[in-house]
Amino acid sequence: MDYKKAGVDIEAGYKSVELMKRHIAKTMRSEVLTGIGGFSGAFSMKPFCDMENPTLVSGTDGVGTKLKLAFILDKHDTIGIDCVAMCVNDIACAGGEPLFFLDYIACGKNYPEKIAQIVSGVAEGCTQAGAALIGGETAEHPGLMPEDEYDLAGFAVGIVDEKDLITGKDLAAGDVLLGIASSGVHSNGFSLVRKVFPMDRESLDTYYEELGTTLGEALLAPTKIYVRALRSVKESGVRIKGCSHITGGGFQENVPRMLPEEGLRAVIRKDSYKVPAIFRMLAERGEIAEDMMYNTYNMGIGMVVAVDAADVQKAKAAIEAAGETVYVIGQIESGEKGVTLC
Repeated sequence: MDYKKAGVDIEAGYKSVELMKRHIAKTMRSEVLTGIGGFSGAFSMKPFCDMENPTLVSGTDGVGTKLKLAFILDKHDTIGIDCVAMCVNDIACAGGEPLFFLDYIACGKNYPEKIAQIVSGVAEGCTQAGAALIGGETAEHPGLMPEDEYDLAGFAVGIVDEKDLITGKDLAAGDVLLGIASSGVHSNGFSLVRKVFPMDRESLDTYYEELGTTLGEALLAPTKIYVRALRSVKESGVRIKGCSHITGGGFQENVPRMLPEEGLRAVIRKDSYKVPAIFRMLAERGEIAEDMMYNTYNMGIGMVVAVDAADVQKAKAAIEAAGETVYVIGQIESGEKGVTLC
C-alpha cells in the first residue's frame, strides 16, 4: 500500500504545479519577493510607505454552485475569474487596491490539465485586478468528493490609505447613485438557477435568440471585475462616498450596507436601465416574483457607486474610460435606513 493507491497522486500534484506556472507568471508584481512553489508567499510593503496610514483590506469567497455548470459543460478556464472577482470586488468596494491573491482547490482526483485550466482563469482574474497570484493549494480528497468534481475558493489582500477608505459616513441626501453593468448572473443565486433550468448538456447548449448565445454560455459568463473602473474614478479626482457590491442578497441586502447607521435611504429606479435578458428569462421560466429577483440577483447592476451630484458626469466618464457601462440609477434621500426600488 502507498499514498497513490490510497487515492492521492503526489506526482499529479507536481505536474499540476508545472502546468500552472506559466499562468501564474503573468500575474507577478514587482513587490513579490518569493517564487512559485515555496511554503508561503512574500510581498514587500515598502512601496506603500508614503501613505499616511497604510491600511490592509481583505476579502475571501468561493464560487458556489456555479461550479456545477462548469462540471456539466466541462469548461474550467473561466471559473477562476469568478473566484478572484468575488474577493477583489469587495476590496475595491472599500477603496482598496488588490495586491495579491491565493487560491484553494479541493478535488476528488487531481487531473493536472484540469487544475491548470482552473488556475489559468484565476490568473486571468488576477491580471484584470492587477493582483499577484502568490500562492495556493490543491488538495486531493479521495472518498470525500467525486473524482470529477472540485471546489474553488480564494483570499485576497489589498491596501488603502485610511483616509481613502469608502465607508459611507459622509453620504448625504442628494448624492447620486451610479450603477455599473454586470456581465450576467455573476456568482450568486445558482442554487435557484439550477432549480429553474434543466442542468444537462443539451439544455445548456441550447441557443436562445434573446440571449444571443447558448444558455450555458450566458450563465457561465465570468463575474465582472470592477477594480479598474473604481480606480479610474479615484484617479479622475472624484471621491466615491459609498459603494456596494451586488452579490448574494441582491439589492435588498447589499445596498443598505453602504449607508450610515441611520437617517439615509437609497432610492433606485428600476426603469433607469434595461434588465438583461437572462434575468427576464429566469423570472419567467421559474415564475419568480420581481421582489425575489431583486432580493437574489444583481439584475444587471454589479456595483453601485454613490457620488456627489456635481461629480456625476466626471465619474461616469471615468467608468466608461475603463471600459464599463454605467447608468444613473437613483439617489440618496433622507429616511429610514434601507433601499426603495421604484
